[in-house]
Parts: sequence; structure tokens; C-alpha cells
Amino acid sequence: MEKAEKKWRWGFHRWIVLALIILNVVAVNLYAPVQPHIQVAAENIITEPLFTLPVIGDFYLTNSLIATILMYIVIILIALAVRNSWKKNPVAPKGIAGVFEMLVDMIYNMTETTAGKYAAKVFPWFASIVIVLLFANLMKLIPGFESIGVLRHSEHGYEIQALGNGTWSTLLNKEAHNGGYTLVPFLRGVSTDLNFTTALALIAVVMIQVIGVQANGVRYFEKFINVRNIFKKPLFGVIDFIVGLLELISEFAKILSFTFRLFGNMFSGMVLLAVVGVMIPVFLPSGLMLFEVFIGVIQALVFGMLTMVFMAQATQGHGAEEEQK
Repeated sequence: MEKAEKKWRWGFHRWIVLALIILNVVAVNLYAPVQPHIQVAAENIITEPLFTLPVIGDFYLTNSLIATILMYIVIILIALAVRNSWKKNPVAPKGIAGVFEMLVDMIYNMTETTAGKYAAKVFPWFASIVIVLLFANLMKLIPGFESIGVLRHSEHGYEIQALGNGTWSTLLNKEAHNGGYTLVPFLRGVSTDLNFTTALALIAVVMIQVIGVQANGVRYFEKFINVRNIFKKPLFGVIDFIVGLLELISEFAKILSFTFRLFGNMFSGMVLLAVVGVMIPVFLPSGLMLFEVFIGVIQALVFGMLTMVFMAQATQGHGAEEEQK
């Protein structure tokens, strides 16, 4: 009896998958996907600036900013849910509290293995970066993400077709000759905005220096400007000084590396999904979406782990290396 019931359930699930595939094919033929308007910079949802700052200038409401606000709201709501779940059973948390306890415990063990006695200082930054980037990169799973927005007039736009009572419209796969419309989505991937990745990279690199100073004091800066042996041993002193300058350059290079590694991977994934969705719109985009989710998780871990490793290296300091020698 149990085997027959399991077989029926498995068969029912297959019918659901088949129905979704047929619905996908019908929807694609009724409303063919349109070549998207790809832009590196985040798009402005409203044409007028929200406010103007003296030095910075006009401040606009962009689709990546809306996605960022939504991301933090989701994180806060999940944090409250975890706290409430943990209060009910603090000894053996279950559900969402148990999942996050396992995640945080895994991250702390990784930090302790690398940073040792400085794990307590490094862990909050490592965990925060990983969790924020996980949510930022997995926001693409929200239905309508990067596909629902405002229609704007464009010289190389597409024709539109009214939906329902005319309040909503969809783009047709026909380019208009006398000017048409392009879609500016309400939500855009947070990590595809260069401002977000640059800000995160600056925070990571600045805190690497802060933790280095906390662990080694003012002597931490000797690894950048090392003139200790320049008079005692001129040849080796000059070499140490040049090595220190290279270390200083490498610290600034970390900002560029952090920024463009995350931005490049996530933006290229967005472009790939958009282009493949137009060329082969039935089945392949779903598989690519799963692959993009996998890349998003990997990028979050890579960014966080590099920050954690650099922070652990900063705690060693130049003086500790000399003592070991």
C-alpha cells in the first residue's frame, strides 16, 4: 500500500512538472521575450532627483537602491524570526533558528581555524559579509525580479501590448520604427551595482587595517613604511622599504580586486540570463538560473573568506614575521 501511494505521489509530481513546462511554452509563444536593455549603471526609477547634496550632487532613486532596501528588510525580518524561534527553545533550536545556528557555527569554525585567538574580532565581519552577499545574490529568485518595471520611451525601443484593462503593458519582440519603449525594472541585482561592490570593498579593506592595528598597535604600519634597517644595513634596508611600498600598493589593489571580482561575476551572469532567455526562452534559462544561484553563493563565500584571510594575516604583523625569522 505504501509503495503504491509513493508511486502515485511521484506520478502526480511528474504531471505537475509537465503542466508547468506546457504553460511555459504557451506563455513564451503568447508573449515572446524581448532583447533587454542592458546598462552597466543602475537605472533611475524616477526622472527627478529625491534631493541634492552640496558636494555629491543629485541623489536619484535607482532600482538597485530599492533592491538594497528590500534586501535589508528581508534580513531584519528573518533575524527577528530567528530570535523568536530561539527564545522558544534556546537549548535545541529548531526550524529557521536551527538552520542559522548551523550556518553561523560553520562560519565561526572556519574563522577560528584561520584567525586563531583573533577569531572573535574577525568573525563578525566575515559572517556579516557572507550573510549580506548571500541575500543580495539570492534576491534574483523573487518572481518579477528584473522583469517588472517602468516603460520608457526610447529611439530604439519596442512595441507594446496592453494587458487587462490597459493599466499594465508588455513589450513585444518587434522593434518600433518611430521610437518605442524599453523596460526599466523596479528591482535590479544588488551586486550588479558598482556602488554597492565598491562600498563593500572599502569597508572590508578599511577593517582589515583596523584589526591589524588592534592586534599589533602602531607597529602594524611598519610593513608599509619600513625604514628600520635603512641606515644599519643600507642594501637590505632599501629592499625592505621597496617591499613595504609594494605592500601598500597591494592594499589599494585589494579594493579594485574585491570590487570588480564580485561586480564582474554577477553582472555577467545577469547579461547571460537575459541574452539566453531571448535566444532559447523555454527550458535553458531555468537551468542557468540555478547555475547563477550557485555562482552567487560561491561569490559570497569567496568575498567573505578573502576578507577573513586578509584580516587574519593583518593580525600577524611585520614584527611577528621578523621574530619568527
